[in-house]
Amino acid sequence: MKKVLSIVLALALLLGMASFASADELTELNTYETQARELETWNVHYSQAAADLNVLCNLFDGLLTNDNHGNLKANAAKSYETPDNGKTWIFTLNEGMKWINKEGEEQADVKASDWATGLEWVLNYSKNDSYNVSMPAEMIAGANDYYEYTKAMAESEGADAVKALDAGEGSKFAETVGIAVDDAAGTITYTLVDTLPYFPSVATYNCLYPLSAELIEEVGVDGYRDITWEDMWYSGAYVVTYYEFQNQKVLEKAPNYWNDANCKRFDKVTIKMVESPATAYQLFKEGQLDHVTPLDTATLQDIYNEKADAEYKANLVESRPTKYSYQMHLVYAKNLEDGETPDVNWNTAVANENFRKSWYYGLDLTGYFARTNAINPLSCQNFCYTGNGVAFTSNGTDYTQLVRDELGLQYSTENYARLNKELAAECKAKAMEELTAKGVTFPVEVDYYISGASTTAAETAKVLENIFSECLGDDYVKLVTKTYTSLAPEVRTPRKASFYINGWGADFADPINFLGQETYNDPQAYYSNAYSHCNENDDPDLVAAYQEFTGLVTEAKAITGDLDARYAAFAKAEACFLNHALVIPCSYEIGWELTKINNYTKVYSMYGMQAYRYVDWETSTEAYTTEQMAANAEAYAAQ
Repeated sequence: MKKVLSIVLALALLLGMASFASADELTELNTYETQARELETWNVHYSQAAADLNVLCNLFDGLLTNDNHGNLKANAAKSYETPDNGKTWIFTLNEGMKWINKEGEEQADVKASDWATGLEWVLNYSKNDSYNVSMPAEMIAGANDYYEYTKAMAESEGADAVKALDAGEGSKFAETVGIAVDDAAGTITYTLVDTLPYFPSVATYNCLYPLSAELIEEVGVDGYRDITWEDMWYSGAYVVTYYEFQNQKVLEKAPNYWNDANCKRFDKVTIKMVESPATAYQLFKEGQLDHVTPLDTATLQDIYNEKADAEYKANLVESRPTKYSYQMHLVYAKNLEDGETPDVNWNTAVANENFRKSWYYGLDLTGYFARTNAINPLSCQNFCYTGNGVAFTSNGTDYTQLVRDELGLQYSTENYARLNKELAAECKAKAMEELTAKGVTFPVEVDYYISGASTTAAETAKVLENIFSECLGDDYVKLVTKTYTSLAPEVRTPRKASFYINGWGADFADPINFLGQETYNDPQAYYSNAYSHCNENDDPDLVAAYQEFTGLVTEAKAITGDLDARYAAFAKAEACFLNHALVIPCSYEIGWELTKINNYTKVYSMYGMQAYRYVDWETSTEAYTTEQMAANAEAYAAQ
C-alpha cells in the first residue's frame, strides 16, 4: 500500500496538477472485458474461471464478502461464530432474502438448506465433474467421503443414479457431510476436519454458494448443469437483462433486494466485449467506457511522453495489484515437437539446480515488467510464490514478508533486488560443467509458446528473447518463441513448452492455496500435474528437492491452532521451494489506467471472487486526476 501511494503521489507532484471540483457520481457503469475473456458458463458452482466469476459474484450472495480493505464482511450471513476455536462454524442468515428470476419476480425464499443443496451439488461427482471440490473436501468433515462415494457409485451404478442423490433429510449426504442446516432458525453449521481459523474466508467462494432445490425441481439436474442467464434464479445485487455472446452483458440492480438500504448499486452495468486494451481506450475517449485498465504499452508511452492525447497525462493512475502472482513455471518432463519423444537435453538441464539458479539470479526482468508498466516497471517485481495480501500474522505482517525474510530479499523501487550477476555467472559455470558431463549440448534450446493471434504477445516474447540472450548468453541457452492457436491441446497436453509464465490467485486466505499446487506425488497438486510434471523426472537431486519442499508443506499444513506458527512454517517451505529455484517468481499486474472509479472504494481482496462486485463504489462523471487518486489513496491508508 505504501509503495503504490508513494508512486502515485510522486507522479502527482511531477505533473503539478490542480484538483478540479468534485463531479457527480455515475448512476450507470460502462465497463469491459477483452474477447478472450468471454464468460463460459452461468453455473456458479461449476466455474473456476475468473472471467465467469467476475460476473456471477454480482448475481448471487455468498455467506460473506470482503470490504475495500479486504476484511471479511457479512453478506447473506448477518453473523458467524465458532464455539470451539475453529472446528465448528455457525453462520446465521439475514431475513427476507429471495430467489428471483431475470424479470425480478420472486420464485422462492433463500433458506439455510440452500447451502446444503449447493454443497451436495459441488461434491457430487456426476453433477459437477469434480470442479471446486478440493477446498470443501479438505476442510469439511465427511465431504471427501461423500465425493468418493458418488465417484464409486457412478462407476458401479452409472451417472444417472448419482444425479438422483440430493441433500434432503435422511440422505447419504446428510448422514455423511459435516453440514447441519436449520431453516426455521436460519443457521448453517459446518463441522470441519480440524480447527481451521481461516475457514470463514472460504465462505466468500463459490464452493460454498447456495442453490435452491426448487430450481433443480423446475429445470432438472442437466438443466441446471447447463443453466443460462434466462433460466437461472438470482439472489444477489443484480440480475442479467441482456446478453449477446462476444458483444455485451447488461446487469440491472435487482428489485426489492434484501440489502438495498445498506448497499449502493448502479442502476445498470454494461460489460462490453472488446478486441484489445487499445480498442477499450478508443471507446473510453468516445465516452462509451468509464475506465481503461490497463492502458496498452504504446498508448501509455504516447500519453506520458505527450506524443498523443497529452491531455490525459493528468489522469494517469497506477492500478492496484490484482490477486495474481505470476511465475515462470518450469517443465521437468518436456517432449520434443512431436509431442511424444522426451526432450532429453532440456529435461536433463532443467533438473540441474545450478542451471535453474542461473536463471533465478541472472535474469533481469525489468524490460519484461516494462511491457506492463512502462513508467515504473520495478513496481511489478515479485519475489514470492504466494501472492501479497493473502495472509497476515497476528501483528499485521504480510505472510510474504516472512518469505522474503527467509530468502534475505527486501523489496526496493530502486533496483531489481533478486538480480545477482556474480552468483548467476558462478551457477552458469557449474551447470555447464555438470551438464556437459551428463551429455547435455549447449546452447540448451528453450521453447516458449505464445498465442499466434496476439501481436502484443509477440512483442513481449521478443523482449524476453533479448533478456535471455543478454543475461545468460547465447552460448548457454537460446529462447525460441513458437506459437499456438489453442494452448491446452497443442502445447500443454503434449508437453512441448520448456516453461510458462502463469498467474495464480488464492481462493481463500491461506498460503496452502499456492504451495499446495506444487507438492510432489500429490494428485491434487494442479501445477505439479498439469504444468511442471515434476513427478515424471527421476533425477535424484530434483526428486530430493521436491520431497524436502513437500515435507515442509505437510508439516506446516498440520499446524492449525496457531496461525503465526503455521505461517512461519509455510514461509520456510516456500523459501525452500525458491532456494532450489523449482519455480521462478516473476511479476504482479500493476499497470496504468484512466478511470472514473475510485479504486480505493471497490472490494479489494487478494483471494476469492468478490473483487468485481459492483457495490458501494465511489465514482465520478469525470476521470480522476493522478492527484485526486493520490488523495484517495492517502485517505484510504489513514482508515
